[in-house]
Amino acid sequence: MQDTLNALLAKAPAELAALKSRAEFEAAKARYVGPHGEFTALMKQLGTVPKDQRPAMGKLINESKAQLQAQLDATLARIADAEIAAQLGPAVDPTLPSPDAGPGTYHPLTQVREEMSRIMRKAGFSVAEGPEVETEYFCFDALNTPADHPARDAQDTFYFPDTARFGNVARKIEGEKYLLRTHTSSVQIRSMLKGPPPIRVISPGRVYRRDTTDATHSANFHQLEALYVDKNVTVRDLKAMLDYIFASLLGKDTKTRFRPHYFSYTEPSFEVDLSAKHLPKVNKEWIEIGGCGMVDPAVFEAVGYDPNVWTGYAFGMGLERLAMLVYGIDDIRYFYQNDVRFLKQFG
Repeated sequence: MQDTLNALLAKAPAELAALKSRAEFEAAKARYVGPHGEFTALMKQLGTVPKDQRPAMGKLINESKAQLQAQLDATLARIADAEIAAQLGPAVDPTLPSPDAGPGTYHPLTQVREEMSRIMRKAGFSVAEGPEVETEYFCFDALNTPADHPARDAQDTFYFPDTARFGNVARKIEGEKYLLRTHTSSVQIRSMLKGPPPIRVISPGRVYRRDTTDATHSANFHQLEALYVDKNVTVRDLKAMLDYIFASLLGKDTKTRFRPHYFSYTEPSFEVDLSAKHLPKVNKEWIEIGGCGMVDPAVFEAVGYDPNVWTGYAFGMGLERLAMLVYGIDDIRYFYQNDVRFLKQFG
């Protein structure tokens, strides 16, 4: 039996070294240690060995089995490494320049944001930015949002724990909560608190709401809001500005209309619809695009403006919605998947 074991261990390395695939390995493994394998057959013969020789022979079989198992493990590891190497392809020198060094481009949302900013700058507006982490005062209280308004419910808004602290965002009211801003209107409040009118600002940026993600909704998205405060500002000025914006962005054939609505921080308030059947994938005569209205006097009082002297308008819209109109995109989730095939289309 010892001679048979030695012969088996002598031929195994050469045979295992010649194996190239996992299927070949499994077949060889079965020939050695399978139910009907050569080594298994030798182990079954241990019972025929004289009783006084069994301890020595058992030790020899265990040592031989360990050697054979080590060779099998090494062979499987070699084949697995070869499979991974085949998937990876030729070795790459990371110090060399990328073979695909094509020109980069802006994300479609960035392109629409920059184009909207350019259009608004031509009308005298400047771009203002604010923190994405806000307090209840800037996001709700100063905007005349009642304490029982549904937007303030935890089912709609992402609140931080009461113990959260942010060194760069100071609380205006003792004990108020921190939250992820639900709109960029908070930037309008911060802009008005910086100084007296006239003010013309737009506030593009990321906002957060507890929405279930689907083709038209996302828990995080981007808004662009505008605020104009001066003397004798009217709804007529608001309508003219929106007509100018959408004609500049979507083409001169684009029309807008107002529908009465309610927002706590504007009075009167309107939903804004636009007609743009000349755009790709727009199959309706009118589609909703945003909200607007004249700034509520209560908002002016909250920031120290005299509502008997100053008037103004505000409006806001989603940048994703605009980008979907401009580029004919029918699923908002494409913007966040980082699929190069999608992004390269906007180069």
